[in-house]
Amino acid sequence: MPEPVTALQGARYDGLASIADAGPTGMITLRGDLASDAVAQAVHRATGLDVPAQREACTSDAHAALWMAPDELLLICPHPQVTDSLAAIEAALADQHFLAVDVSDARCHIHVSGSGAREVLAKLCPVDLSPEAFTPGMVRRTRMAQIAAAFWLDEGGTFHLICFRSVAGYAFSVLKTAAAPGGEVGIYA
Repeated sequence: MPEPVTALQGARYDGLASIADAGPTGMITLRGDLASDAVAQAVHRATGLDVPAQREACTSDAHAALWMAPDELLLICPHPQVTDSLAAIEAALADQHFLAVDVSDARCHIHVSGSGAREVLAKLCPVDLSPEAFTPGMVRRTRMAQIAAAFWLDEGGTFHLICFRSVAGYAFSVLKTAAAPGGEVGIYA
C-alpha cells in the first residue's frame, strides 16, 4: 500500500509562530446520539477516550475526540489505525443509528505553536483567544480568513488546526502571512 501524502507535504514556516504540516493524521467523523452509552463505548474502543463536552476536546498522546456539533465528533488517531478504529466503532454501534466515515484524506492537520501562536490565529479567526477565554482542551469550529476551520489547544500550547485538504495551501499561506516577522500586534504580550 502506498504511503499517505499530505496536501502540504511537510511544509514548515518559522516566524512569530511556527506553522507546520502535522503529517498524515487519521480522522473519523462520527455522527450519532452523543449522550448514548453506545456512542461512549464506541469512542472509548476507538480512541481510549471519553465523549467530550460541548466545544471541548479529550486528548491523549496519539488520539483525540473533538466535539464538532451536538451530534458529531471528530476522532483523531494515528493514520495506520483508521481501519481498526472504524471497525471498533461499527461493532460497538451495530444496532444504533450512526454514521462513521474516514475523512483522513479529505482533511489537513496543521500545528501552530510558539509564543505568537495565539496572536497569529487571532488575526485570522473571530474567536477570543486570550489565555483566560481559550484554554487547553477547548475546540472551536470557525472561519479562518475565507475558509472553514476547526482548532483545539493542547496542554503543551500547540494549536491543532483542521481544514479541508482542498484549501490547505491557502490555509498555510494565510497562517504564514499572519506569522511574518514585523507583524506583531502584542495583544497577548
